[in-house]
Amino acid sequence: MGDKKQLKEQSVIDVVKDIAKRLNVDYEEENNEICIDIPQEIGVGTINASIFSHGVGLMNLDIRLKEEVRFELNQSLVQPLEIIFNRESAFTHEFDGKGKVQEIRHLESAILSCNNKHGNIITLPANEPICFFNLEINRKLFEEKIEVFLPEMNSELEALFRDVNGVNLFFYKGHYSLDIAKCIEESNECEHTGFTKSVFIEGKCYEILAHHLRQYLDDLTDPDRRKILRQATVEKIEEAAEIIHSELEQMDNILALSRRVGLNQNTLQTGFKHLYGTSVNQYIRNARLEMAKNLMENSDLNITEITYRIGINSRSYFSKLFKERYAMTPKQYLKKLNSPKNEPPRSA
Repeated sequence: MGDKKQLKEQSVIDVVKDIAKRLNVDYEEENNEICIDIPQEIGVGTINASIFSHGVGLMNLDIRLKEEVRFELNQSLVQPLEIIFNRESAFTHEFDGKGKVQEIRHLESAILSCNNKHGNIITLPANEPICFFNLEINRKLFEEKIEVFLPEMNSELEALFRDVNGVNLFFYKGHYSLDIAKCIEESNECEHTGFTKSVFIEGKCYEILAHHLRQYLDDLTDPDRRKILRQATVEKIEEAAEIIHSELEQMDNILALSRRVGLNQNTLQTGFKHLYGTSVNQYIRNARLEMAKNLMENSDLNITEITYRIGINSRSYFSKLFKERYAMTPKQYLKKLNSPKNEPPRSA
């Protein structure tokens, strides 16, 4: 597999056919979908693509290559709008002849629009898992569907969609949202076949596009005022939750926790509300009470020892919190655990 590919076709189906031809491998094509398997001498994985009405298509790559590969994506007539969602290792993009290389990292998305002079160049690294979902829009065909809505759009988005012949270069990247990540996962896990599958995946493509346009506008606001939770942010929030559970005894304050995971306090609080339905402090409190309950059930520690073990310095405060959560004091709960009816039966 050479290190440079000239792909001049206008649809993702034709792109995959061209890749198959250059790799000298067969492809499977059924209705509006095409798929190829990467040959073992080059790497592993699959590339598949589907095309729908109004110029909407998608290409899904899940591969690992033995050598770095550089793709030149130069469509000859209409330059489509590409929206790439990177699910694994970083790869790079540049406009041919412009010299500026942009890295598209894990959980980042990028909106790309090239022109006839400066095509898209994608470079995929060797020996790394490459997994991305590429939503492609032929703006000339898509114009009929979107024309009535264009005047309501953000001026920059309107200009992007009105550039139906791909005259202007455009590049924008950011972390994609949790909603988009779920849509991609649902699309990839689709168990339908035939027409039902096509309709389902086409619907997911439009859902992803809608989420991404909303996210683009959200990205234009101040970071502290953004309302859409990014997938990368979710991972940091889950990391914060893991830290809480593993370090309850010496849990830092929220400011220190947010700094450790690389988020500001507002984003951390918003994320916990979204994922766990509670504030960070309440999440910490609940984790401490669950740990205390577990220690009562599975250890010989007394109440005072348990109080300090879960990071609370006041036994009376611990008792108050425990009663609010479990409708009895720690002492009453221990008594209940040690009552005869809770003792294991004696062997004969």
